[in-house]
Amino acid sequence: MAARSAPSCHLRLEWVYGYRGHQCRNNLYYTAAKEIVYFVAGVGVVYSPREHRQKFYRGHSDDIISLALHPERALVATGQVGREPYICIWDSCTVQTVSVLKDAHTHGIACLAFDLDGQRLVSVGLDSKNAVCVWDWKRGKMLSMAPGHTDRIFDISWDLYQPNKLVSCGVKHIKFWSLCGNALTPKRGVFGKTGDLQTILCLACARDELTYSGALNGDIYVWKGINLIRTIQGAHTAGIFSMNACEEGFATGGRDGCIRLWDLTFKPITVIDLRETDQGYKGLSVRSVCWRGDHILVGTQDGEIFEIVVHERNKPFLIMQGHCEGELWALAVHPTKPLAVTGSDDRSVRIWSLVDHALIARCNMEEPIRCAAVNVDGIHLALGMKDGSFTVLRVRDMTEVVHIKDRKEAIHELKYSPDGTHLAVGCNDGSVGIYGVAQRYKRCGECAGSLSLITHLDWSSDSRYLQTNDGNGKRLFYRMPGGKEVASKEEIKGVHWASWTCVSGLEVNGIWPKYSDINDINSVDGNYIGQVLVTADDYGIVKLFRYPCLRKGAKFKKYIGHSAHVTNVRWSHDYQWVISIGGADHSVFQWKFIPERKLKDALHIAPQESLADSNSDESDSDLSDVPELDSEIEQETQLTYRRQVYKEDLPQLKEQYKEKQKSGTSKRRERAPGNSIRLHFVHGYRGYDCRSNLFYTQIGEIVYHVAAVGVIYNRQQNTQRFYLGHDDDILCLALHPVKDYVATGQVGRDPSIHIWDTETIKPLSILKGYHQYGVCAVDFSADGKRLASVGIDDSHTVVLWDWKKGEKLSVARGSKDKIFVVKMNPYVPDKLITAGIKHMKFWHRAGGGLIGRKGYVGTLGKSDTMMCAVYGWTEEMAFSGTSTGDVCIWRDIFLVKTVKAHDGPVFSMHALEKGFVTGGKDGVVALWDDSFERCLKTYAIKRAALAPGSKGLLLEDNPSIRAISLGHGHILVGTKNGEILEVDKSGPITLLVQGHMEGEVWGLATHPYLPICATVSDDKTLRIWDLSPSHCMLAVRKLKKGGRCCCFSPDGKALAVGLNDGSFLMANADTLEDLVSFHHRKDVISDIRFSPGSGKYLAVASHDSFIDIYNVMSSKRVGICKGATSYITHVDWDIRGKLLQVNTGAKEQLFFEAPRGKKQTIPSGEAEKIGWASWTSVLGLCCEGIWPVIGEVTDVTASCLTSDKTVLATGDDLGFVKLFRYPAKGKFGKFKRYVAHSTHVTNVRWTYDDSMLVTLGGADMSLMVWTNEMEGCREKRPCDSEESDIDSEEDGGYDSDVTRENEISYNIRALSTSIRPMFGIKPHLQQKEPSTDERPPVSRAPPQPEKLQTNNVGKKKRPIEDLVLELVFGYRGRDCRNNVHYLNDGDDIIYHTASVGILHNVATGTQSFYQEHNDDILCLTVNQHPKFINIVATGQVGDLADMSATAPSIHIWDAVNKQTLSVLRCYHSKGVCSVSFSATGKLLLSVGLDPEHTVTIWRWQEGAKIASRAGHNQRIFVAEFRPDSDSQFVSVGVKHVKFWTLAGRALLSKKGLLSTLEDARMQTMLAVAFGANNLTFTGTISGDVCVWKDHILCRIVARAHNGPVFAMYTTLRDGLIVTGGKERPSKEGGAVKLWDQELRRCRAFRLETGQASDCVRSVCRGKGKILVGTRSAEIIEVGEKNAACNVLVSGHVDGPVWGLATHPSRDFFLSAAEDGTVRLWDIADRKMLNKVNLGHAARTVCYSPEGDMVAIGMKNGEFIILLVSSLKIWGKKRDRRCAIHDIRFSPDSRFLAVGSSENSVDFYDLTLGPTLNRISYCKDIPSFVIQMDFSADSRHLQVSTGCYKRHVYEVPSGKHLMDQAAIDRITWATWTSILGDEVMGIWSRHAEKADVNCACVSHSGISLVTGDDFGMVKLFDFPCPEKFAKHKRFLGHSPHVANIRFTSGDRHVVSAGGEDCSLFVWKCVHMPH
Repeated sequence: MAARSAPSCHLRLEWVYGYRGHQCRNNLYYTAAKEIVYFVAGVGVVYSPREHRQKFYRGHSDDIISLALHPERALVATGQVGREPYICIWDSCTVQTVSVLKDAHTHGIACLAFDLDGQRLVSVGLDSKNAVCVWDWKRGKMLSMAPGHTDRIFDISWDLYQPNKLVSCGVKHIKFWSLCGNALTPKRGVFGKTGDLQTILCLACARDELTYSGALNGDIYVWKGINLIRTIQGAHTAGIFSMNACEEGFATGGRDGCIRLWDLTFKPITVIDLRETDQGYKGLSVRSVCWRGDHILVGTQDGEIFEIVVHERNKPFLIMQGHCEGELWALAVHPTKPLAVTGSDDRSVRIWSLVDHALIARCNMEEPIRCAAVNVDGIHLALGMKDGSFTVLRVRDMTEVVHIKDRKEAIHELKYSPDGTHLAVGCNDGSVGIYGVAQRYKRCGECAGSLSLITHLDWSSDSRYLQTNDGNGKRLFYRMPGGKEVASKEEIKGVHWASWTCVSGLEVNGIWPKYSDINDINSVDGNYIGQVLVTADDYGIVKLFRYPCLRKGAKFKKYIGHSAHVTNVRWSHDYQWVISIGGADHSVFQWKFIPERKLKDALHIAPQESLADSNSDESDSDLSDVPELDSEIEQETQLTYRRQVYKEDLPQLKEQYKEKQKSGTSKRRERAPGNSIRLHFVHGYRGYDCRSNLFYTQIGEIVYHVAAVGVIYNRQQNTQRFYLGHDDDILCLALHPVKDYVATGQVGRDPSIHIWDTETIKPLSILKGYHQYGVCAVDFSADGKRLASVGIDDSHTVVLWDWKKGEKLSVARGSKDKIFVVKMNPYVPDKLITAGIKHMKFWHRAGGGLIGRKGYVGTLGKSDTMMCAVYGWTEEMAFSGTSTGDVCIWRDIFLVKTVKAHDGPVFSMHALEKGFVTGGKDGVVALWDDSFERCLKTYAIKRAALAPGSKGLLLEDNPSIRAISLGHGHILVGTKNGEILEVDKSGPITLLVQGHMEGEVWGLATHPYLPICATVSDDKTLRIWDLSPSHCMLAVRKLKKGGRCCCFSPDGKALAVGLNDGSFLMANADTLEDLVSFHHRKDVISDIRFSPGSGKYLAVASHDSFIDIYNVMSSKRVGICKGATSYITHVDWDIRGKLLQVNTGAKEQLFFEAPRGKKQTIPSGEAEKIGWASWTSVLGLCCEGIWPVIGEVTDVTASCLTSDKTVLATGDDLGFVKLFRYPAKGKFGKFKRYVAHSTHVTNVRWTYDDSMLVTLGGADMSLMVWTNEMEGCREKRPCDSEESDIDSEEDGGYDSDVTRENEISYNIRALSTSIRPMFGIKPHLQQKEPSTDERPPVSRAPPQPEKLQTNNVGKKKRPIEDLVLELVFGYRGRDCRNNVHYLNDGDDIIYHTASVGILHNVATGTQSFYQEHNDDILCLTVNQHPKFINIVATGQVGDLADMSATAPSIHIWDAVNKQTLSVLRCYHSKGVCSVSFSATGKLLLSVGLDPEHTVTIWRWQEGAKIASRAGHNQRIFVAEFRPDSDSQFVSVGVKHVKFWTLAGRALLSKKGLLSTLEDARMQTMLAVAFGANNLTFTGTISGDVCVWKDHILCRIVARAHNGPVFAMYTTLRDGLIVTGGKERPSKEGGAVKLWDQELRRCRAFRLETGQASDCVRSVCRGKGKILVGTRSAEIIEVGEKNAACNVLVSGHVDGPVWGLATHPSRDFFLSAAEDGTVRLWDIADRKMLNKVNLGHAARTVCYSPEGDMVAIGMKNGEFIILLVSSLKIWGKKRDRRCAIHDIRFSPDSRFLAVGSSENSVDFYDLTLGPTLNRISYCKDIPSFVIQMDFSADSRHLQVSTGCYKRHVYEVPSGKHLMDQAAIDRITWATWTSILGDEVMGIWSRHAEKADVNCACVSHSGISLVTGDDFGMVKLFDFPCPEKFAKHKRFLGHSPHVANIRFTSGDRHVVSAGGEDCSLFVWKCVHMPH
């Protein structure tokens, strides 16, 4: 039975032959110590060529595929493949892990690179998006992540000469990245004409923004910035795989087998062709180069490493080699020498010397080799081939002896017989051939018993038998040499086998797991002498077993290193080594065998071996040698803390149920009651499943936990204070070493740990996000800065936190079994221990990971279950208490000795200055000296020792001790029975607190006239509690069975108790002695009640669905109530004692008459009129409202009505205690809710005078006493209740602006679609018809006329080379708010429109722009802190929150110099709708438009997200920090106001409480402002302003505005508040008001805008001025003294701005838009000169050639002609019914052409006067008209149409001109068409859904600008007939540019926006002469 324990011998990795050259690049470097670092399989190798020695790094769990060297060249980073791959940073000297980075990538880590100073690391994943991550690797923290590319990335590098810049390259791309904030933003390299777009394989960065890269075709591409500037052609003849930069220059290596050296400017120095050298061969391919001084390292595709000395470059040294690609299966060992032979699919056979660690011979064969064997004399080597042949070679010189092929399938196994005469050859066709060695390998026998491939063979020692294994797992025996199958088992029994390599057979049963039938073990080899067996399997693991091992599931030691399959394993001939080979990793591992010796010798090997979890690991199968678990521990391990419903799920569940219930909630519901309750005292302590959770604070208070409450108990005053921040069971508690802070961990789906202050009872930090189901252990570090925690998920995750910041520092999987305790090393903050079931682990931190080493038990003992642990007096010493009563003493990770301490488990220990104290299940407290040599004193916890001052009674002697703590001269003890005791050093014991023991508590009764109550529980006790200030248990009585209910008689003398076996008893209420007992029922008695008055009758309800009525005096049963269909839950009497009201489990409400028990039918309306003596019913009309929205997942278990019948208290399954106003009619009543119990509240009762409410927790076994606080009498304390679930339906009214803002959907540019309903084929996709008029090349025809009439012929034409944004007319006020601010003391204002931030000078009107946003800005705020002057944050629209360039982002920038300081890519999908800086200016708050309306807090300078949480299920409009705080902020939105606190990394929120004001209702809140003393003001949709103190509504300023209050601003200087709303102007009112600090008095300002109603969207206050932004896109400055208004900015209100016309000679232009106005703008004066309201939407506008008339086309089909001088209408006409799209004067001013969407162009003759009669129109236009242009001679008109066709018509006849040659000869007066061959090049490749909307050719006729649906303005040369012409693009507009024009003299371009209603004026930059 030896297989029960693992063998005590050991393997140590000694050498690895091989190097991974395939599929990897750049993975071979010199370290600072001149060693060579590389990797193979899953092992990092550090090779010292001087000493010919290898060191191994084995912290990975799968293949390593990437490697990077730290700039100081000692640290190495390696990345692996796998489902959850991680990165290790390790030291190449010590091969110890320094940091582990995980939880970011999937699939694998393809590339790694350190930055210049080695602080940051970048990694690229193998996932579909090839994610790029930047890490602060020392802290293990990810700084940034972004999708890398759609295809593979091959190399990435930091730019070592520019900070925060990176370059990546890969399949057909190169990208240049910049890191700002948390955003990685890529720019694609532009290949242009200089080189072909192709795959880039490697790169190196140089000075001056130069990047050198190696391409697939062997060229080197040189980049400057993002542009390709030159190529070095033919640098290599094939792909360049590796490039390495060093001080002297660059080295490159390629597929052509050459190494090239280049100097620093990339001029060639020399070339080394490895194929031509001695060791070279055809097909050699270089995968990695490293150049250091005069040495060059080269790694090849085939797994060799060469070292080249530069001056002897033709003699490379081959310093390492392994097999090449193809699987490696063949392995044999020499019978007499230390040699191993391997053969592979690469067709080579190699012989390795195990002593010299070198390859000594190599021979290439014709076929892939699958197996090998060496004859006994060591002369012949047989090789089995994949094609079915086998070859025999002489070992001496590798010459062939014989080659035989008589099979078709692969030979997988062959072996020589021990006498050397025969060779057995096993084939995949299932046969084994026997060949005679002496007969030149003539076949002399065949074994044909197998139906499947032969996998293993073994000969018997006498060479007479052969055993085989096949692929079906069959084991067969044959007689040799004939090959006859042996049928009888008897014959085989005594056979001794020469070798054992078979995987099936009795002797190796143990290598298979217990319940598995898989065949994943590839190879076995037995060592008879050492009695060990080594196995190799498909998971890369080599295992050692005892031999023989007969029982399945034997113990083993396992060794990791190979990647996937280990194909073969063999002992060397003298059993010194084990050789294993890897199939896919082509590597040969040589392990040194270390036989069993003393522990001392093992000590030197243990530490290295136990790195990570890898190297040696005991097996996982059942520990049959571990003693029985103690019953208590067993119980505890079976506890599951999973919940059907977690509190975190409630909001979602409510939403789901609300959807279903939409209809039912229309009734106006009762408000919540005015009373509230406050937790006063809790009887109970959680000891039954928690340990070490009881401590003294520094001032001598006692802190512990029960249910969901943290309790601080003052023993002098016998009072308690409570921390109520948790919402479910607390499972663990730890005390801060320095301050009185406590950490508590709770149950939850994503459970949280709260760190709170015992003095203020406020949370300091909340940690979550890394555990599941619950947190079972926590511990502070000695300095109190860190916290360690353990979860109860399946792998018991261990997390190390910086708790103040709320940051996770490191995380690791703890153990499969339960961990009970975590302890941090008091001397070294990076070390900790965990202890638990069969588990003791010593951890140290490595960056983001923790590395754990198992405690090494050695020969001293067995691995036991540890229940507690402490550190001793040095950092090495640790002590743990076991489940068998021993204390284990550890030094480092070694068990030194054990001491017997208790009978039964040691549950708690505590370290003192000079010793230890322990407590155990035996109920004894023991004091020890400092080395556990002597036990100094013991205290037994006994009733006899109880001191007189005790607050209760001890239930039993020697209760199991679960927690122990010392301080203030006492020992504090917590027991399993829920008692807390204080043991004086001299012996007496005081009981302080107690609760029920384990088992549910249901029975509760309050005394009729005394402040006492009785409880009865499943723990078989009946207890009486004093509720008055003494708070103690007065009496206790043990019962024979548990009980579920109890009741006092009306005179208080008797107490009736119902038991679980169907009996009940009546006891004397004072002495608890029996008076009488009955046993009439079989099932649980669920309720018991005395009738009122004299208490004549007793009603006893049971789970048998009956109620028995007894006469109390005669003690006889007088009646039985029948008729219930289910068990009875509640019973109540009426006042007269005649009627019973009954609830059942089937939710029936029944009535019975007493005493006979006759069933009565009473209509529900009548029932409530009856006077009931008590009300504990949960059914009926009166309490319909107590059932929650999510009634399907939770039950209301108990209720109780106050004696004044006004307040109903309820308890439910989720642990909530709620108060309702009685009667609670109508569904979903409003309530106040209190959390303190964890899960089920089983019972609630008011005391006789309603002064207290007593509640019972079922599973938490606690009795909670609450004081009732009546309305009015309570001081305004922040109450800990919450309002009801369902928000009221009314939200304060409707407003169109609010609705629009709430429902608007923001699209990103990239997804924008066409603004016009175009159809047909796009121009660049149309097929050209060949023109009939192809002129001969030398023709006499006149030259083609100019395409365009140019008006500055005299001057030299200068093309335009750039556009610079100079002016923007527009402001986004329609759906954004609080987005106009003063800067620089009011000299400048800052605001935004489209995607530009605008800084506008108030005095001069000049503007400057921030143009880094790539999509619309939605919000803007200014940092108010003097340290961050002029710092602005803007948030933009985005797509998915995938961290890519289209994800929503926030930019923080300097308003003066427009530098971007930080970019935050957000997790808000859709967009960012609000931003706000904190008081110190360091934090930024943002709110998203995603469905959860996430609220996030950032440390913006680092780009770090601190905290994030779902905000509300409906739109949040604004969230702002309190101006004096960095942790408090308020959010407002649709029916929502929330008051938030940032604690560590958690966001805590409280809903605004309305209940204090009569008839207040939650409205939609739109704006927020702040006052002193925690006052908050919120503006509502109805015009009221609510005033809040903390989170409680204290008054309402009614009708502060007549319409919604959209904007509020708090002036920091003087606290005055500005509000802005929507109002119609009136004498006294105004849309802007200035208020005092408390919103009592105000002064109104009117905006002189002339609008019917003013709608203010933004307000801000500067020195004596108020700045106002309005819905009508105006920004107005109002003087506070004189109320004068000055319009600073104006713009169109609604878009698109379709019409645009520039004046023929002056710098004026006109715009016409959907808002029904035409506006005249002056570019020079930067302002709007005039505006005309037309009353209808305008579509187009045009100047006459002289500029004296203006024509305007309208959306309704009308057009108007105005005289410019007087703005009088000269004429108007409406001949069409739909929109006019373009209108044009002919160049001779004679005709007016009007194009409409009725597919028509009408001509009017203006010389005929203002009657405007149509003279003709154009025929057969195929679609609506887009643009029109006249020819220079006014005789032709070109029309572009909605089906992508351009037509030319004669004027004025309207005849369609078809002759292409004639058309080509026309000179046009203007060109605004988007169609035509001349402008073919303006159509882009990406225009599937989107179009080019407008174009305009410059007056010089050589430049062209266009506007498109993506919001881009593009500049082309004209004409541009080639497709996809080159251009420059200019961003700024939102999606859709509607129109675009050059101004006169080509000085400016004006572009008009679609969605942004803005006009952009761009200055043209002409090329110099």
